[in-house]
Amino acid sequence: MTSLTLWLLVALQILMGAFDTLFHHELAERLAWRPSQRRELRLHGIRNLIYALLFLTLGWTEPHGLWAMLVIAILAAEVAITLMDFVEEDMSRKLPASERINHTLLALNYGAILVLLVPVLMAWARTATALVPVSYGAWSALASVAAAGVALFGLRDLAAAARLQRLAAGAALAKAGDLMTALPADQTVLVTGATGFNGSRLVEALAAAGHRVIVLTRDPHKAMRLPPPFRLVTTLDQIPGDTPVDAIVNLAGEPIAGGLWTAARRRRILASRLRVTRGIVRLIARLERKPAALVSASAIGWYGLWQDEALTEFDGGKSCFTHRVCAAWERAAKAAERDGVRTVRLRIGPVLGTEGGMLARLLTPFEFGLGGRIGHGRQWMSWIERDDLVRLIAHVIATPSLTGPVNATAPTPVDNRTFTRELARALRRPALIPIPAPLLCGLAGDLADELLIGGQRVLPDKAEQSGFKFRHPTLRQALAAMLGSRPEPARPHRASRRRKFAGGLRTRSLSLRSDLAVLAARHRLSDDRLLR
Repeated sequence: MTSLTLWLLVALQILMGAFDTLFHHELAERLAWRPSQRRELRLHGIRNLIYALLFLTLGWTEPHGLWAMLVIAILAAEVAITLMDFVEEDMSRKLPASERINHTLLALNYGAILVLLVPVLMAWARTATALVPVSYGAWSALASVAAAGVALFGLRDLAAAARLQRLAAGAALAKAGDLMTALPADQTVLVTGATGFNGSRLVEALAAAGHRVIVLTRDPHKAMRLPPPFRLVTTLDQIPGDTPVDAIVNLAGEPIAGGLWTAARRRRILASRLRVTRGIVRLIARLERKPAALVSASAIGWYGLWQDEALTEFDGGKSCFTHRVCAAWERAAKAAERDGVRTVRLRIGPVLGTEGGMLARLLTPFEFGLGGRIGHGRQWMSWIERDDLVRLIAHVIATPSLTGPVNATAPTPVDNRTFTRELARALRRPALIPIPAPLLCGLAGDLADELLIGGQRVLPDKAEQSGFKFRHPTLRQALAAMLGSRPEPARPHRASRRRKFAGGLRTRSLSLRSDLAVLAARHRLSDDRLLR
């Protein structure tokens, strides 16, 4: 193992493997939270533990005799596991082009490593059996760091596979078809933004319930990931005027938290929403039979920043970038009312799910114990679980009395400190690393002020008054369903326990006084009878 070329190839393999794990598996695909990838995660976990063993063995020892033969056998097993992993990935998910390219480079580089390493191991195998301690300086240190990293991810992948097995067995989240119980049968629904985090789940639920779905997307390749059946259109002009459409759900728009709010990005955020919404209004105008409802997405950013004040549906949001975007978006949607279409502007809070959105971004750092509150942690987070959002959309379509703005948030918003504590508890990890507000504001500017440091305490007043029931009304229940944790009841704060204890004493005191009064009255009654 004194060959510089061999060590350079090993270092390149480590770098490409780290990129594949962090960028593809963790950030892009989030495999650790996809129940369909349980087998792939097991293969990754076993392979990473094999890598850890190889890095430590070859970085600090010369395996001779039977030890060398064992290392050769482990290398062969790694090749077999990698081939199984490639087959499993192709069968269970659609790999992006960048991941396929990286896998090809990893395979070629690993082949070059074997060409240089196996002859050395064969030579060592002809000597007496022993593990001879050696040190290659910085290369041994690199091998140790790599071993620690792959061992950590290997153990996490095996634990994630077991967790996903429990989730699948417990059926914690609803089946897609069960989310559409509010809708009448045999509906035709046009969905824009159908390939996004929320839209894809809505399409899945509609299709599973037997409804006809028309999907609008600019990227047909992304639409291929959606569960059939559905009708695909790339422009609204492809929908003829005699097409029967019962409802339209407009979720299209560039993600508002997908990057820094430069001037160009602000224009794209607004234009992407107005372009599609105005196109929908034009479509409605030329449809021979008008849809019964247009459900057009907005956001709780419409309200602006109100600190601790509880907000129900009202007109009069405070001016900021998110308010201006939402106000223009809602004005564009209201134009459909001129054609007699009931229009609902759904003001959506942060949507929680393991496959995307805010929660998915937090899972990896929190799972590795690197989570913490954002800033002071007192800002409100008016969240909603993704399946509850899909159910609410179905409820809105099926409820003719609902019109105008409707808040799509859970009935129990929490501050960021509580959110951090509950997420850490659900993952059984500490959350001790806060993110300073000045750092966020310095890096992200208005985006941090409005989406991370600021907040709104929004309540779903109109939804609840119309009879909608949340399946996950509390954050603890929602996280338990999504993450497979046990939904234990929250332990009351010490002050709350003191108040409860004092209240119990007062109750018992009142009860005792009441009993004494009854006894005294009976005693007087007995005396009166004796006097008579």
